[in-house]
Amino acid sequence: MNRACVCATLALLSATVMAQTTGDAPPSAAASTQATPQTATQPSTAPAVFLAADFSLSPQRRFPYFNGVTLVGDRYILRQATMLDLVSAAFGVDDRFVSGGPNWLEMDRFDVIAKVPLGTTPKTAQPMLRALLKERFSLVTHEGTAPMPAYILRVEKDKMKPSDGTGDGGCHGVPRDQTPGAVPMAGLHCINKAMDSFVTTLANSANWQFDAPLVDATGLKGGYDFDLKWTPHDLLAQAGSGAVTIFDALKNQLGLTLTLETAPRPVLIVDSVNELPTANALDLAKALPPLPPSEFEVATIKPYKPGEPGGGRITGSELNFHGISLKELIVYAWDLSYMDKEQIVNAPKWLETDLFDIDAKLSSEDTGKRLTKGSPVDPEVLRQMVRALLIERFEMKVHMEDRPVDAYDLVADNPRLTKADPASRTRCKEGPGPDGNDPRLKFPVQNMLMTCQNMSMEQIGRQFSQWAAGYIYNPVRDETGIKGTWNFTLNWSSVNQMPGMGGGRGGGASGGDVPMAADPNGALSFFDAVHKQLGLKLMKVKRPEPVLVIDSIDEQPTAN
Repeated sequence: MNRACVCATLALLSATVMAQTTGDAPPSAAASTQATPQTATQPSTAPAVFLAADFSLSPQRRFPYFNGVTLVGDRYILRQATMLDLVSAAFGVDDRFVSGGPNWLEMDRFDVIAKVPLGTTPKTAQPMLRALLKERFSLVTHEGTAPMPAYILRVEKDKMKPSDGTGDGGCHGVPRDQTPGAVPMAGLHCINKAMDSFVTTLANSANWQFDAPLVDATGLKGGYDFDLKWTPHDLLAQAGSGAVTIFDALKNQLGLTLTLETAPRPVLIVDSVNELPTANALDLAKALPPLPPSEFEVATIKPYKPGEPGGGRITGSELNFHGISLKELIVYAWDLSYMDKEQIVNAPKWLETDLFDIDAKLSSEDTGKRLTKGSPVDPEVLRQMVRALLIERFEMKVHMEDRPVDAYDLVADNPRLTKADPASRTRCKEGPGPDGNDPRLKFPVQNMLMTCQNMSMEQIGRQFSQWAAGYIYNPVRDETGIKGTWNFTLNWSSVNQMPGMGGGRGGGASGGDVPMAADPNGALSFFDAVHKQLGLKLMKVKRPEPVLVIDSIDEQPTAN
């Protein structure tokens, strides 16, 4: 089992803890920011404004992402939400169909905690959020049209099998093939599935392969039964000539085509919005007191038996992990990096080698009265719950302190960036730049491709810290001396594609002190990509950064 991969999965699971009752793949933060409709109904007398609301800047996170709407009792919660996320949630539109706005619309992140009447759903809370944004940020919008790219789904050949009308109308994920030597395939098994909802399922299931929304133009009515299998985006290089892209799978298996087209489409246009909200109410603490801490009602921890299936999930009421190391849980709970050996001090060797099965259930107070059905667990609350569980059951004593660790400075060598329009949105997206050129098609092993616009050097360094997992573990400091904002596209190989790195610490030829041999299959390290493509260098330095110091920890958990 790849421990780094399991750890990354744990960090992302709290973004996909929607109830698994629809049969569809859970929505991805990268695929859509639309609120998921709930089954509860809003009382007709409910006000169109929040009863109280707290706006605050989000805490710094290693991999910040918008988690969607959480409803806990009378609390409506949004975490790590950009203004684009907030507008998207407030108006119920795909964030890619939000046009205009200031250049910071996709960068600044906020936490919102508001008080709502019991029975409120993300859908019925939308007018309340709209009113709040208007009041606190002076948001002004209007509906219009604008040229927007979208993947259009059409019928090329009649291969679809109409359903007999039975079935749940959903798509269920197919377990990846575990045959030794075979490249696992992703898959969907769909019963009585309508095409207009299938495009949403497809966008969520294969979101890393789409840099624009999907639109149904098949004209197919009713439900259909079908299976679809394709090579996951992160395994295309490994599959080589045998790779089946999502586009090939749709065409050859279902007779459908996906074509990227730009055309005038309905959009929500942001005319103006303030960057900072007005101050919270002086009596906020009285109107919005903290909720009692959530806790696990039952938590069973036992040694993992080798040979048994591993993996994990977080649902609305339960956390289940099998074959997980304590280190993976620690880096999740304290927001650290699994691969960085310097971020945990005094870590015993067994922290990585001893594996456990952990099954924990939220208290009945949370699941029965407070957590709205289908609502994800608040990711910040879940992180604190896991932390408390580890401290209690393994009798941990820890503290945070600053210590000198490996970090990187960004310096200029022979800069090759394009001057940006300062009025354009500051943003980054996975995928090709304006020229449409995707080097991953020619060199699949160079599997990472990011395009950014209107970024300052400080913002570029911040993005590098988030993108280069396995290469960089601490914030990158701007020492270029370059002013202004810039556009660029960067293409590199993820650390698992690099020879000899194995997810450990490393530095490429342009990283300073650890030269890396060229890989005959064309892999390109992040350091070398930054140097060759952008004319910048990442220089390794020692700098004080926060680390977790383990003062004491027991290898065996207390009794269940």
